[in-house]
Amino acid sequence: MKGKKKNQGIVYVSRFESWRQSVEGLLAKADLAGQLADRNLILVKPNLVEALDPPITTPVLLVETLVACLADIAPHAEIIVGEGCGSLNYDTFHSFEFLGYSEMAVRKKVRLVDLNEAELVRNAKKECRRWPEMYLPKIAFDAYLISVPVLKAHSLAGVTLTMKNMMGLAPPSHYQRGGHWKKASFHDDMQEAVYDLNRYRTPDFTLLDATIGMQEAHLWGPTCDPPPNCLLAGYDPVAIDAYGAGLLKRDWRRIGHIRMADKELGIAEPLEVVVVE
Repeated sequence: MKGKKKNQGIVYVSRFESWRQSVEGLLAKADLAGQLADRNLILVKPNLVEALDPPITTPVLLVETLVACLADIAPHAEIIVGEGCGSLNYDTFHSFEFLGYSEMAVRKKVRLVDLNEAELVRNAKKECRRWPEMYLPKIAFDAYLISVPVLKAHSLAGVTLTMKNMMGLAPPSHYQRGGHWKKASFHDDMQEAVYDLNRYRTPDFTLLDATIGMQEAHLWGPTCDPPPNCLLAGYDPVAIDAYGAGLLKRDWRRIGHIRMADKELGIAEPLEVVVVE
């Protein structure tokens, strides 16, 4: 990486007061409105890996608040909420329904998209060892992509934050391959798999829910004690994930996909932490 680019290495942090207050403050401080001035399509990507309640999944109230704020600062843009769940037992619309996203979409007049079934485009990068080619949803490249993950540890990946949240883009038609989970191919060389995926598409902006956090695993186990009680935001996914790893008391240097992405897809260190009051 040749020199630090604008917005790299910056993490905006807000103590959680209310969804509206904290989200509005973060978006304003990060000047997201300026980034969206010429964007006509926004894709909001929560983590709804399975139909399980928060903090395992992204709270619908957080996404609803974000959608309302986006409608205010980018009224010209269409807002879509999209996810591709991992369960073999149901499709993403079951998760949308179970977690309240279907009702929210009606209230806020936004469209829900199952990214597992979306139109795909083929991409190729010879420098990617794990995925020299990838099929990903066309909408992920057409839209301004906002990732809304939750703070969670992960037994294989170490952490699942914003870069790993991009696994929801991976279509089961190419990445299930007979496994017991719709993205089962990622279990082989997971660190490099997540890294390569993000070399094709990283989020343009992240709003990470660190109000509670999952301390040991992504689908079960204890929550963080004490809870971090904050929200993170930023344009640099590597910075967000490095800071989030710290909240989980994990060294980002020991998390393969963060370490490999450092200085290529963003900056893990040094970080500029901007506290939003």
